[in-house]
Amino acid sequence: MQPAERRKILGSFLFPALFVGLMWLVKVAEIVFETSFSHFGIFPLKFSGLIGILTAPFIHGDMAHLTANSLPFLVLGALLFYVYRPIARKIFILIYLITGFWVWVLGRESFHIGASGVVYGLASFLFFSGIFRKDHRLLAITFLVVFLYGSMVWGIFPELFPEKNISWESHLMGIIAGIILAFYFKNEGGPQRKFYSWELEDEDNSEDDPDAYWKIKPSQKGRQNTDNLARPPDITYIYKESKQKQDNSENL
Repeated sequence: MQPAERRKILGSFLFPALFVGLMWLVKVAEIVFETSFSHFGIFPLKFSGLIGILTAPFIHGDMAHLTANSLPFLVLGALLFYVYRPIARKIFILIYLITGFWVWVLGRESFHIGASGVVYGLASFLFFSGIFRKDHRLLAITFLVVFLYGSMVWGIFPELFPEKNISWESHLMGIIAGIILAFYFKNEGGPQRKFYSWELEDEDNSEDDPDAYWKIKPSQKGRQNTDNLARPPDITYIYKESKQKQDNSENL
């Protein structure tokens, strides 16, 4: 592996790792001070609950909740920053804010905490971006996401987990945000579909040809065909004078 490629991979983990580190730091603070920061979560349709849009992803109910979100966040975040580096920060911030705001508008009257909404948003963006861009390299990322985290889709059905207090609204809002952003940014950032040489040659030739059929106005097409039929082709006659005629001409 080339040093530049190694640096790119390591750099892709930097931002997600810092975010996960803050998540763990918040949980350690809760344990050390024997307190809970759950009241800083998203509480829908209350002005005081708006702060949760920024703080809720850092707060988790217990260690199992935190652990379940940490690894997917790290892996999916690194994939985002590796494949879509030019727009990665923009996509991450939009997923973060849009998901949180929609939960604040549509969620149940409860404190919604945890980074799972952002995790679902990242997975959704990576999955659908490969489909919308129609690039085989990005489709490989799509299949990788399905292989690693395909079971996440069940998290949007609350009736499947009646005994657990799961914010399925965050999961659903994250998925929708990821789909919309994947479609909106399908032509920006990341690798684009390759065009083969014959595709480019055909396009260039069609643009340079002034007599291309589609460049002729509809009113002229019928007339052009009629003119070609009515006008006989030009004929050029080539002949050689006889020797006797040439001699007579010289005598004159």
